[in-house]
Parts: sequence; C-alpha cells; structure tokens
Amino acid sequence: MARNEQLIRQHKILQILERNRFGQLLPEIRDELVNDLGLSSLHERSVRRDLEALQAAGLDVGVHDSPRGKVWKLGPRARGTYSIAASATELIALSLSRDLLYPLVGTPFWQGIETFWNKLREELPETVWKHCDDYRKVLYVRGMPTKSYAKQQGVLATIHRATMEHRIVEIEYQPPGKDLQRRKIEPYAVVFYQGSLYIIAAASEVPEGDEDRIRHLKLDRFVRATALDAWFQKPKEFDLASYMGQGLGMFSGGKARDFRIRISQRAARWIIEDPWHADQKIETQKDGSIILTVKAAHDLEIIPRVLALANEAEILAPASCRKQIASIIEGLAATYRSAPAT
Repeated sequence: MARNEQLIRQHKILQILERNRFGQLLPEIRDELVNDLGLSSLHERSVRRDLEALQAAGLDVGVHDSPRGKVWKLGPRARGTYSIAASATELIALSLSRDLLYPLVGTPFWQGIETFWNKLREELPETVWKHCDDYRKVLYVRGMPTKSYAKQQGVLATIHRATMEHRIVEIEYQPPGKDLQRRKIEPYAVVFYQGSLYIIAAASEVPEGDEDRIRHLKLDRFVRATALDAWFQKPKEFDLASYMGQGLGMFSGGKARDFRIRISQRAARWIIEDPWHADQKIETQKDGSIILTVKAAHDLEIIPRVLALANEAEILAPASCRKQIASIIEGLAATYRSAPAT
C-alpha cells in the first residue's frame, strides 16, 4: 500500500515539474502535492525521497540555485523525451479519438489528452496540421453526449487515489427519484461507458461472497467523496475485463443469464452490422430470421433494445423477461389508445 502511495506522489511530482518550467522550491512541491492529492499532511522529507527516487530511476530531475533558493526542475533530457514525430494519418486518428473522449473534460484523463495534444501542436509542422484540419472538415464525430465532468473533478480525484491505495471511501450519492444516500464503498475501477463514467465498487456493508456486493455507481450522481483512514483488500480473483464482459451494459447485481430473441429477416442485418455483444450467438432460420442468444445481467439491458426493434423482435426466453415486456407493451397500448393529456 505504501508503494502505491509513493508511485502516485512521484507521478504527481512529474506533473508539477512539467507545468513549472522554472522549477519549484521543496515546500512548494509539498504544498501542491497536498492540494492536488487531497492529503491531510505530508512531510518535506517524503517529498525529497520521492525526488531522489526519480533521479535514481534515471529521470533528468535536478536541484538548482535560484534567487528564491534551491529549486527542483526537469532538465533538458527530461523535456527532450517529448520530441514527437507523427504522420497526418496518425494525427487524424488521434483527433477523432480526442472527440470521442470529450465527455471526460474536467477530469485528469482529459488533462493528459490535452497536454499531449498541445505537445503535438508545438512539434509538428503547419503543413501536417493544415492537412488534418482540411480532412476533419469532411469527417465528423456525432453521437457523444455534450456533458462535462468538471464539477466532479475533485470527487474523481479522490476515487482514483482511493482505488490505487485500496482505501474505503465515504460518499454522498443521489440516485434519481430517491433521497440522498450515505454509503461506504471499496472502489475497484473506473469505467467509461457510452459517454459516462462509472465507479465499480464493493458495498462495504454487504458481506463478502454476496453476488449483490459489487455496485456500478454513476459518477454524475456523486455529491461528495471522502477517503477514510481505513483500507480494504481487493479480491485476487476479480478481473475487470472478464467481469465487464459478462453483460451488455452497466447494470450491477445478479449473475449474467442467456437471453434468446427472435429477430425478423428484415432486422437481422442490423444485428449483424451492429452486434449487441462480442460473444453473441446467431442461429439462422429457414425463413431468414435469426435467433440471437446474448448474455446480460439485467432484463433492462435487453428490453430497450427489443422495444427499439418493435415487431421485428420477440423475446423467447427467459420467461420473466418476456412477461415484463408484455406488461410494458400493454401499458403503452393503453396510453396511446386515449387522447393525449392537455
């Protein structure tokens, strides 16, 4: 755990020195670390050891005399590592990726994207940028939500640090249509899904081994987050990629089940063009329709997709999901049979 804390501090020190080209006094570095990482205290000796560890790792970090005193700053070799060569095609690909990640504005992830983008601006010739700008006039990214996580920047920083340090976090969480909740969570990871950030975390009050212990908490609903002086042990068998691959969306709780859906011949092509899941199975029928089998952790990961296809899709199993969608359709029919409310 102490090793994780040291790595986080050292990475943050590099960021501080990168943005202060004339160097920082040791107390200034300490103060910025305390502020950026939300620490209650930090001794200058710890900061000095971190700086010496960076030097021992071969990074060009040195201490220099200045009118203000002895300042620590990056040397030319450290800054020289940012010499970048990129083709116009690579620049266009990066430009598209940057647009796709726009919902991350206000987070440390976006700050990393922007600093790298600005380094490219400084390094690459204008002819390359002109080609990229001309190409982007006929290549546009749509479909991403116009949102920003700037207001949640502090919360995300706390969650990220607690994830690395395995610290329990006390949060205030506001689910839609419910009262504000106070919870204690054990954050495992941050997931970016369809333009939103989710925190994968264990609920501290739920016993280990309970399948409902792991929750998916949307960052938009966090009001406050405080890292406690209490730690948790992440299960060794937990693998994020395997865990997220079990279902279609971001619903938590319950074991993934097989859903079987009959898709008409007309709509079958849409499912082939835009698969619901990497591991979906398709059985082609004699009339050209298909039987789609896909895993999901919750009925509501499937129902909206089926409703979007209207009468081109029919849920075959499980029976509980079929019954639920029948009830939804009956309710919709009742609503649309009557005149709209004034």
